[in-house]
Amino acid sequence: MQHNKVLILDFGSQYTQLIARRVRELNIYCEIYPFNKIPNDIDSFKAVILSGSPSSVRAENAPHPDLSKIRGYMPLLAVCYGAQYLSHFSGGLVEPSSTREYGRANLTYVKVKEPLFNHIDAGSQVWMSHSDTIKQLPTNGILIASTKDVENAAFVIEGEQTYGIQFHPEVYHSTDGKQFLENFLVHIAKVEQDWTPQSFVEETVEALQEKIGNDKVVLGLSGGVDSSVAAILLHKAIGTNLYCIFVNNGLLRKNEYDSVLAQYEGMGLNVKGVDASARFLDALAGLSDPELKRKAIGRVFIEVFDDEAHQIKDVKWLAQGTIYPDVIESVSATGSPSATIKSHHNVGGLPDFMKLKVVEPLKALFKDEVRRVGASMDMDQAILGRHPFPGPGLAIRILGDITAEKVRILQEVDAVFIDNLKSWNLYDKVWQAGAILLPVNSVGVMGDERTYEKCVALRAVESTDGMTADWVNLPYEFLQKTSNEIINKVKGVNRVVYDISSKPPATIEWE
Repeated sequence: MQHNKVLILDFGSQYTQLIARRVRELNIYCEIYPFNKIPNDIDSFKAVILSGSPSSVRAENAPHPDLSKIRGYMPLLAVCYGAQYLSHFSGGLVEPSSTREYGRANLTYVKVKEPLFNHIDAGSQVWMSHSDTIKQLPTNGILIASTKDVENAAFVIEGEQTYGIQFHPEVYHSTDGKQFLENFLVHIAKVEQDWTPQSFVEETVEALQEKIGNDKVVLGLSGGVDSSVAAILLHKAIGTNLYCIFVNNGLLRKNEYDSVLAQYEGMGLNVKGVDASARFLDALAGLSDPELKRKAIGRVFIEVFDDEAHQIKDVKWLAQGTIYPDVIESVSATGSPSATIKSHHNVGGLPDFMKLKVVEPLKALFKDEVRRVGASMDMDQAILGRHPFPGPGLAIRILGDITAEKVRILQEVDAVFIDNLKSWNLYDKVWQAGAILLPVNSVGVMGDERTYEKCVALRAVESTDGMTADWVNLPYEFLQKTSNEIINKVKGVNRVVYDISSKPPATIEWE
């Protein structure tokens, strides 16, 4: 893709992906690389951003990138750890903070006419997250911003377009963060803002045509946003050489198999439904560990697709709706020090027995970007507005082992919850919602009889890309009605709770 690119070097910060999202919101294309794997074509990038890190620059094993081809040659913005790195290894001084500097702060000083702070005044709120602090600026460093507790909040290296900042402009709580990044990328680095959904569609279709040629591709549809947008992109590129398969793994929402197949009618796609419910449930029998459940589901998905692919003459590719957060959470940020959180069934390659090459047209996009791409292709809003649903389905919303009866219970509970969200006009105000079947029974009373039945948790979060999320403050009246309806209508449940945990520290799904 012939765009002005921005390179983000990842030191393992939980915020690195937020930097990428904020950059792309400016219609600027960026790529994340681990700090120790700087790309060979460094000259093709117009600017570089160094991320934060959970590490200390004073530690023996501190991340130590080679910036010899970057610093002084192109605009460089060093965030948090990056700023401390520039100071510590370039004549400055970094020491432990006397108090932990975390959370909201306000700029108390901004250097007059400093282009990095154009349209940003003293008093602007920024977000701090560090335990070390810069006591002395690097050689030739010039102070350009301070806060009440952090004197050296931002600096520039004299004679270079090299900037260091102690705060995080990518975080929502930095109120002028987007303006700050625009100042650096657009006005200082002169990066063109040409990364748009329309350009992505045009370039991706062209790239798919060149990559696939006249080969046949099989794609697994889920009914969700990601696989649907991937299908339309591939259909634009290769037309009737795309064969879509929608698999019923027995772990879908209530009546979802039939409703999804009906949803695709009239979209011009070649879609085949495959009911493999029994096959998946057999593979999951006796498994309680969430990673083992994910791996079993991933294995059976591959087997089902392999079976179906053999029925298509000369098929050579398997397409998947993998998106960036899937990759990040499965293998960390392209090999950076970030921790692996969980595996995803559609990440990690194919087994040797499956002689198909993989194509993933969306693997560089965040969820909100996928939706914008779909909207640019005039896709049905009912599909684009659909809540994310985990690839392993209800298997990871049933804590413990999986049985057909547990699936039935959770499908009924989930249907009540989702239907009520829609009838109360709350569905579109929630990013993702679902129910979790807990591996405990609780005592209850129905009529004059004692019951000992299942407990379910309801979960509703607001987010933009799934990397961070906050619980939704649903009306008490809604929760009361939904709880009563679930207990009265779903046999086997006598208690309902509501999850008010945010991500981080929790994740959106319970497994």
